[in-house]
Amino acid sequence: MTKEFFAHSTAIIDDGCNIGSDTKIWHFSHIMNKCEIGKNCNIGQNVVVSPQVKLGNNVKIQNNVSVYTGVVCEDDVFLGPSMVFTNILNPRSAVTRKNKYVKTLVKKGATIGANATILCGIELGEHCLIGAGAVVTKEVKPYALMVGNPAKQSGWISRFGHRLNFDHNGLAICKESKKKYKLSNNKVIKL
Repeated sequence: MTKEFFAHSTAIIDDGCNIGSDTKIWHFSHIMNKCEIGKNCNIGQNVVVSPQVKLGNNVKIQNNVSVYTGVVCEDDVFLGPSMVFTNILNPRSAVTRKNKYVKTLVKKGATIGANATILCGIELGEHCLIGAGAVVTKEVKPYALMVGNPAKQSGWISRFGHRLNFDHNGLAICKESKKKYKLSNNKVIKL
């Protein structure tokens, strides 16, 4: 059987993983058993993907990230350098809680900036952008721009990563794509 993905010689890939074609796994990374990794992903240096993690297609993980059991990333997700996921609400060294991992869902096209922390049990909406160093403690709406500790919404962002400035009719146009967006009831819809 031909291996359709690339793994650096220092990477460790446990048995029972499904890894899509054209995926690249770089130096000193560890892909643990029962992971599902989509096509065309890039997994940077010193990354750990824990058992049963699911990554969609075209997911980019920068260096020094641990993706813990309970995390699901849909297609086109970007995880910035040294960002952090959690998977236990109340961790204690002396108390084993491996059967209490909490699910975190990162929806299609979301971006998480460098050194951000994502607490478990929440959903990050489609195409949201989490700023560098932000600490996300609650659900994030699609297209929301989140910054700070704790993270607060500071605006809206397009699929291309440009800030959306809505007019008095609730309409905005992305600078790069020229696509239109509508803000209604504190939700963004791509037109």
